[in-house]
Amino acid sequence: MSMSCWKHDSSMQSNTDMYDSSSSSPKIPKSPQEEDKEEGKVYGKVFAELESVDLPLGTTLRSVYDDQPNAHKRFMEKLDARIRNHDREIEKMCNFHHQGFVDAITELLKVRADAEKLMGQVSDTNRRLQDAGREVTAQTEEVIRCRIQQRNMATTVEKLQLCIPVLEMYSKLKEQLESKRYYSALKTMEQLENIYIPRVSQYRFCQIMAETLPKLREEIKEISMSDLKDFLESIRKHSDKIGETAMRQAQQHRTFNSAVQKQVTLSCAKPLYGLNSRTPLNHNGLSAEATDEEEMDEEVLTAQDLVDFSPVYRCLHIYTVLGDRETFENYYRKQRKKQARLVLQPQSNMHETVEGYRKYFNQIVGFFVVEDHILHATQGLVTRAFTDELWNMALSKIIAVLRTHSSYCSDPDLVLELKNLIVIFADTLQGYGFPVNRLFDLLFEVRDQYNETLLKKWALVFRDIFEQDNYSPIPVENEEEYKSVVSRFPFHDAEIEKQQFPKKLPMSQSVPQIYAQVKEFIYASLKFSESLHRSSTEIDDMLRKSTNLLLTRTLSSCLQNLIKKPHIGLTELVQIIINTTHLEHACKYLEDFITNITNVSPETVHTTRLYGLSTFKDARHAAEGEIYTKLNQKIDEFIQLADYEWGMSESDGRASGYLMDLINFLRSTFQVFTHLPGKVAQTACMSACKHLATSLMQMLLDTELKQISMGAIQQFNLDVMQCELFASSEPVPGFQGDTLQLAFIDLRQLLDLFMVWDWSTYLADYGQPTSKYLRVNPSTALALLEKYVLFLLFPSAQC
Repeated sequence: MSMSCWKHDSSMQSNTDMYDSSSSSPKIPKSPQEEDKEEGKVYGKVFAELESVDLPLGTTLRSVYDDQPNAHKRFMEKLDARIRNHDREIEKMCNFHHQGFVDAITELLKVRADAEKLMGQVSDTNRRLQDAGREVTAQTEEVIRCRIQQRNMATTVEKLQLCIPVLEMYSKLKEQLESKRYYSALKTMEQLENIYIPRVSQYRFCQIMAETLPKLREEIKEISMSDLKDFLESIRKHSDKIGETAMRQAQQHRTFNSAVQKQVTLSCAKPLYGLNSRTPLNHNGLSAEATDEEEMDEEVLTAQDLVDFSPVYRCLHIYTVLGDRETFENYYRKQRKKQARLVLQPQSNMHETVEGYRKYFNQIVGFFVVEDHILHATQGLVTRAFTDELWNMALSKIIAVLRTHSSYCSDPDLVLELKNLIVIFADTLQGYGFPVNRLFDLLFEVRDQYNETLLKKWALVFRDIFEQDNYSPIPVENEEEYKSVVSRFPFHDAEIEKQQFPKKLPMSQSVPQIYAQVKEFIYASLKFSESLHRSSTEIDDMLRKSTNLLLTRTLSSCLQNLIKKPHIGLTELVQIIINTTHLEHACKYLEDFITNITNVSPETVHTTRLYGLSTFKDARHAAEGEIYTKLNQKIDEFIQLADYEWGMSESDGRASGYLMDLINFLRSTFQVFTHLPGKVAQTACMSACKHLATSLMQMLLDTELKQISMGAIQQFNLDVMQCELFASSEPVPGFQGDTLQLAFIDLRQLLDLFMVWDWSTYLADYGQPTSKYLRVNPSTALALLEKYVLFLLFPSAQC
């Protein structure tokens, strides 16, 4: 802010102080003493604000410049006075502390003199010490020089004495190389390099030796590596034979254990039904197969008998001596990994024959048997981690290959042979310490594939059985035939047993055949469950699940397709219902059959139940529905034969021929239904009557029928009366009262209304629960009435 501005502001402030715009009279001027006193207070406050660091300076300076004229000058004077006052205070403070400062300086000066004196003493002591040690240093250097000369002389004598041994060792090395004793030659080289040559390395002949030794080592390495390559090529050719031998030994061991287990089983009191019971047994309890295996007294060969491992040992020792063992190990492992990948590559048509799988497994087993031998015969050439890595890689590849190729197998026998090969393969490698749990897990997938092939095979079997069945009760002429049927199917009926021969069993020939085939399926499924190292409970669960699939999917599908076939008539459908009833009752015998095979109690908590009951119930319900459908279709065929003369003047006095044929058909059909459960026959009869009544009603209300005479109504009434007579004759026993006749109640009340012409009663009682024509719908009555009226109005227009 400029001085002029400050003066202008000060004058303005002064004028403001002198005069108050809001007052009409001027202020009273103050005395000089009062003004100085007041001015001192103001500047004291300003200085206090300037000396404070908390307040902004702008506001404080503005208050100075906004004061009276010449305020800047007076402020500066006051400021100078303030400064002088502070200077006097500072001077007083310095005077107060001056003596202490002077004392401190005096003490420092005394210390400097003592320090200089001490420095002189130290220098003098150092000089005298150097003079005293100079003579000792000279004598020490002389002693060192003498000792160095003595040591050099001793070293020279020692190296001269080593020259002859070096030459002798080199001559020995040449002899070893000529006789191909490479391992001994390497040991000699090692002694030359580590012991003899370093002692006389300054001589030229030793330098030549040292330059020659690496070349000799390289020659030895090349020779040993060539032997190793020949070994790797040889081992690749012999892997198949090694694996075949190892798997044969594992199979013989497993067969022996199985024979021992059978012998123990046969010694038990409880007989077991199973697939193994079909195998003929010798007098000692062993199967003929096991005996044949034991009689094959073949020489047991091992990997050492088939392959010479000396190239590996020799090469390993050579590279170990050369200090390049790691290179050899890496090379060997790399080559074996390559060979492993080649071994794991299957043939494209491997899935066509079991021999393809067997050759594939033999190669893999041979490879890992060799690796296991190398692991235990050498120290560190291959490690457990390396073999585990190889095995994990191989296992993943094997599982992928088997999963792919097994999916192409459609023959259950081939899948079963593949399963046996996998079990032997897994047992063989497990005997060498390789984990094979994933292979047994794969067997569960193969088991599913095996079950699928079995289901497809049995679907054809069931289809052939159903096609060859005559769908009529089984005739038995004598006791022998009866026992033959009962031995194949668990049938017991006290009433039929009391009958005289010849007699008929209620089911058809397909029932015992289906039951026998289900048991055969269980046997076939059990074949796969053997040797899976699973408990009896797990095997029982597998059998029950596979049997459930056979019943609920394959057999159920065959039954459904059979029921839907167009050539299956009502008689066949009735027989199918009877057959499924007996098959349903036989399910508990199938459960007992599985229990006897696995020796697992059905009361076990986790035991799976057979779902055959629901399968046969569904099939029976489908057959019942098909019966209702076919019965209604047959009724429609008879209805289509109806040929009413809707303009006839009088009725013929007897029922229509088509309707009598229909009733006769229904009577004969319901006689066949006597073997059906009561509710099924009653439902079929009620459904037929309702459908017949509905069809007759639709015939009357047909929109194409425009006119109808009273004579036609009377003729139609005669047909309905025959229907009512048929319903009252109780074609199927079990109906209560006139339940079956109620199917025609709508037609009866409608026809009575027109025959009696009781419209007044109908209109008067309409809507009341006690109405005589309660079941007559007004729209139905009106439609029929219109057709009758049109006939009366236009009798010549016949419809």
